[in-house]
Amino acid sequence: MFVSALRQSFADGSLFGTLPRNLIAGITVGIVALPLSMGLAIASGVPPQHGLYTAIVGGIVVALLGGSRVNISGPTAAFVVVLLPVVQQFGLGGLLLAGLLAGLITIGFGLLKLGRLIQIIPYPVIVGFTSGIGTVIAFLQMKDFLGLQPEPGATHFLQQLGALAAALPSFRWQEFAIGALTLGMLILWKKVPGRIPAYLVALLVGTLVASVFNGSADLPDVDTIASRFRFSLGGVEGSGIPPVAPHFLLPWQLPGPDGMPIGFSWELLRALIGPAFSIALLGALESLLCAVVADGMSGQQHDPDGELVGQGMGNIAVAFFGGIPVTAAIARTATNVRSGGSTPLSAVVHGLFVLLAMLLLAPWLSLIPMAAMAAVLLVVAWNMSEAGHALHILRRAPRADAAVLLTCFALTVAIDMQVAVAAGLALASVLFIRRVTELTQTTLIKPHGEAEHQQEKGVVLYDLDGPLFFGAAYKALKIVTAVDRDVHTVVLDMRDVAVLDATAMENLEAIARHLAGRHTTLYLIHVRPALVKKMRRYGLLDATTPTRLARDYQAVLSQLSSA
Repeated sequence: MFVSALRQSFADGSLFGTLPRNLIAGITVGIVALPLSMGLAIASGVPPQHGLYTAIVGGIVVALLGGSRVNISGPTAAFVVVLLPVVQQFGLGGLLLAGLLAGLITIGFGLLKLGRLIQIIPYPVIVGFTSGIGTVIAFLQMKDFLGLQPEPGATHFLQQLGALAAALPSFRWQEFAIGALTLGMLILWKKVPGRIPAYLVALLVGTLVASVFNGSADLPDVDTIASRFRFSLGGVEGSGIPPVAPHFLLPWQLPGPDGMPIGFSWELLRALIGPAFSIALLGALESLLCAVVADGMSGQQHDPDGELVGQGMGNIAVAFFGGIPVTAAIARTATNVRSGGSTPLSAVVHGLFVLLAMLLLAPWLSLIPMAAMAAVLLVVAWNMSEAGHALHILRRAPRADAAVLLTCFALTVAIDMQVAVAAGLALASVLFIRRVTELTQTTLIKPHGEAEHQQEKGVVLYDLDGPLFFGAAYKALKIVTAVDRDVHTVVLDMRDVAVLDATAMENLEAIARHLAGRHTTLYLIHVRPALVKKMRRYGLLDATTPTRLARDYQAVLSQLSSA
């Protein structure tokens, strides 16, 4: 049974007890989320209003139903490399359908209680693909930052990089000037003490300068949201961002890559299930990582499975209101906590602020230059790349962990995030198995004067230390088969064995039969009750098998003396 963070806040009285602080935090986050939502939608290949719809609908729904009190949800940079290929192949309608399927999958993650399992993905894997995503996003912004006009049709990163290089002769200095000015303001303003977000100041300055360019007959024009995007509202054509609230619509009635309604078919769903699973997995990872960071900042605790269910419901909701996939955003969540946010009310206020700004400020928001939006996304990409963490791992971590990071990074950039995460997890798992295998040891106990280990002629005692599973069992047990011919009893002390799988039990049985063929008996002592139960269920301790069980070493000697 999941209890939403909203209900918990209402039950403990904090929902209304901290109302002023959460109102201020929600407005502050809304100011930050407004340009980011538009920019991330543009980077994903769709008009900016769809990012605003995501922040409004997704931000409110996840806040009401999720398991974190302070997470702020909306479009994020992590999704860009997954969503852009979907838009290129299936159009806006396909993207919304993929988000809907991802919502259902994420709810399944939560109902299966996979929240804590997802949190144990190795850190080098996470840093590897986030650094790769940041790199891809940064290069994708070069088109607008430099005013380039590359040939359309490039889908993979390497193709896009080649298209950008070929388009360098189309460089427009005015776009670069606006982008560089905005980027400089973003970097410098963060060093100025105060509560006014750097994004707001930088975009305001960039927009004012762009208006001077576009208003002067002697200066070249600068590309803006209004000149790039158009919309149809009630049969009337407009430019920029439509000043209307998100409204209910069916995703399959939206256009596909050919501009016609994409429709609904099982073939389409089968084609979208792969991207949907990537969206669900990436959204679950980012949401839970964000919740963990937020817990450390706020001193609160989130419900990981409840958060997954809330994120899933949010993705289903935004798909019916024109929004792109939603997940928790670490930067906006951190802003929320630093601004005093402590309940889901701040996330609701953030969504309502974005809605109000869209309705009242759409004509002015449409004047933002594309080069300035590119500068904002360059900063987002840099923050997401976690360059400092990546370099620290490469310099200080074991070489195997550095190899995992580099593998995930290279595959994210060269192929896609799905392959990168799968390969990274596989490589990390192999390295983990190797490390655990190295920890599992089998040691021959030498005869000495202590009563417990005082050995008789023909009896050898081995101490097993570490988990016995498919990666370690053969290496740890093969030494047992090399006993001398005059040995009639082999004893394995398993007091330090906490894990035993089917491969290990199969190896134990094979060793017991091998020894029995030499008229040598295998005894297991100090076996934990849970492992004894597992062995009996597997049939390892049946009367027909040569494996014997004893309480301790002295019990083995007693059985041998009475035989």
